[in-house]
Amino acid sequence: MSIPEEEMIGRVRHTCEAFNRGDFDSAMEGAHPEMVFTRVGVQSDLKGAEAVRAWMEPDAFESMRLEPVEFRVAGNKVLVRQLTTMRGAGSGIEMESDTWGLWTFDEDGRVTSVETFLQHEEDQAIRAFGAE
Repeated sequence: MSIPEEEMIGRVRHTCEAFNRGDFDSAMEGAHPEMVFTRVGVQSDLKGAEAVRAWMEPDAFESMRLEPVEFRVAGNKVLVRQLTTMRGAGSGIEMESDTWGLWTFDEDGRVTSVETFLQHEEDQAIRAFGAE
C-alpha cells in the first residue's frame, strides 16, 4: 500500500507548521519510532524518534523556522526545497538559507527518514531523491 502524494505533502506541511510553532510533540506524530534524521555537514545522524524530538528543543539556535517552497514527489519520497530561518541563542544573529529536505515514508505513511541538504548540495539532494 502506498499513500497518495497529497497526503505525504500534507504530512510534511503539518510537521513544518507544528515545528515552527514549537509544538514538537505534534511535529513528531507521523514519525516511525526508528526514523533516521540526517543533518547537514559533519553532524552525526540522529537515530530514533526520541532523539529527533530531543534535537528539536532550542539550544544553539533560539529559534528555527522551516518554510516549504517547493515539493517534488516520487514513489514514497518527497523532496522539499525550503527556506530555513534561524536566530542564534545569545547572539540574536539571524541566518537564512535555502535548504533541501528529503522525506521518506513507509507503507503506513510514517516518516522513516529525513535527509537535509544545503543549497549548494542541490545536485546531491536530487540524486538521492531519484535513487530507489
